[in-house]
This record gives sequence, structure tokens and C-alpha cells, in this order.
Amino acid sequence: MVNGGESPGAVAARLTGRPVSGERAGPGGLAEVTLAGGAAVVVKRGDGPGAVRAEAAGLRWLAAARAVPVPEVLGHDERWLVTGLVRTGRPDAGAATRFGRALAALHAAGAPAFGAAPPGGPRDAWIGLAPMRNEPGTDWPHWYAEHRVLPYLREAADRGILRPGEAAVIERVCERLPELAGPPEPPARLHGDLWNGNVLWGADGRVRLIDPAAHGGHRETDLAMLHLFGCPYLDRILAGYQEAAPLTDGWARRIGLHQLFPLLVHAVLFGRNYAEQALATSRNFADM
Repeated sequence: MVNGGESPGAVAARLTGRPVSGERAGPGGLAEVTLAGGAAVVVKRGDGPGAVRAEAAGLRWLAAARAVPVPEVLGHDERWLVTGLVRTGRPDAGAATRFGRALAALHAAGAPAFGAAPPGGPRDAWIGLAPMRNEPGTDWPHWYAEHRVLPYLREAADRGILRPGEAAVIERVCERLPELAGPPEPPARLHGDLWNGNVLWGADGRVRLIDPAAHGGHRETDLAMLHLFGCPYLDRILAGYQEAAPLTDGWARRIGLHQLFPLLVHAVLFGRNYAEQALATSRNFADM
């Protein structure tokens, strides 16, 4: 039983309509459940209001692009999500190149607007354990500042994680985003939380993505997340991406701009070290 409620096996049986033959606890509060016939699924409990609906909608939206594989959504309610299980293997250079090409195709599938939520997904969504509002906009620099960076900048300042005067450094970068952001690009279909932990190297040689914070955004944002926390064979991923959809000049210099949002989210969740990284990144752009 989980917190006095249903067991993961009972959840899987209810949401898939199939009998269960076994279950075991997995990492991070997940559970692996075996359905009758031998199919294995993952049962996950949502972290907050709307989180399950957002994740399910995001997985389906990413899957609809037919680019990077994601686990199949087998059932969900407001509290629980059941997906297919990914059997993992070792990172591989060839798989990394193929993933880069597939990620470019995912981004090219597009979105109706910057900040657009996946079809059926809530406007008030999540990135990991943090709220993330999907408010549509037409101009990436202004949208990114207003709906991504500034809300978490204000929260970090209100909590005292950023000291007096430090927030102004990041605010100056937000004001200059229109001139720093590079050539305009159409809204891309983003995973939205593309750190290494959400990249699964499948045993079949294909990369799969999990735990999306999917929305319409700038394609460089997903790549900046891969850079922020590192990823095996990142050079091969980028080579595959560039082969399929070359990035515009100066993209590497702009990585830090796209990292401001996740750094400030982490500052609010985990403290001062991430705030200092956001400040250091901002100082690199403030006087450019």
C-alpha cells in the first residue's frame, strides 16, 4: 500500500484493465508492475495538482511527432500514471548520433506558440518538483523573460536566496534578451526538462525520453539543458542534430541564456549554489 491508499499493482490493474502478476519497488518512488502475460509497466504517483495530466499529455504529444520514442501512456487518473517500462542498456555513440537527428525532428514537429501546452495538458504544469505555467506568447525573448525567468527570479529574491542587488543583474539580461537571443525561430516542440536523468539509453540501441515538461519553446533550450548537467556522447548528439537541422550562428554563446530558467528553478528548490551559477551566467551577458 502507498500512503494508506492503493498499492501500485492495484493501480496498474485499475488503470489498464489487466490482471497483475507481480510488483516491486523501484527508484525514486516508482514501482515496476508485471501484468498478466508478462508485460512490465511503471507506476508513478504525481508530485502535485495537475502533474499527472501534464506528464501524460506531454508524453502523448512527444509521441505524436514520431521522432524520439517515449514510454507509452497506458492509463492515468489525477494521481497516478502507468506507462510502459524501458529496458535500459549502455550509452552508445551510434545511438547518440541517431538521438541527435531524432531530437531535431521532434523540435521540427513544432507547436502552436511559445508556451503552448500539449493538447489536453493543463496550463499550470510542472518541471520536476516546480510549478511551470504554460502561457502562450508570440515572441520568444519577451515570453521567456516574463513566463520563465522572472517568476523564479522574484521567488528566489523573496526567499532571500538572491541577495539585495543581485536580482538586478539577471533583470538586465531579461531586458536585453531581444538583442541577445539570436535570429527569430518558430516555436519548437520541446521535451522541456531534457537533463541526463530523463534520457534513457534503451537496451535495443534507441534513446527514449521520460518525465517531460513539454511545451512550445525555443529549440536551443533542450540542447542547453543537455549541456547544463552533462550527457554521455553529447558531442555525437550535437553532431547528429546539426546534420539534420543546423543551428544558427552563435548558438553556443547563447547556451547560458537558456540555462537561466532551470538554474533559477534549482535555486528555489535546492539553494544558493544554483543562484550563484545563475548570477555568473548573467554577468557574462549583462555587458555584452
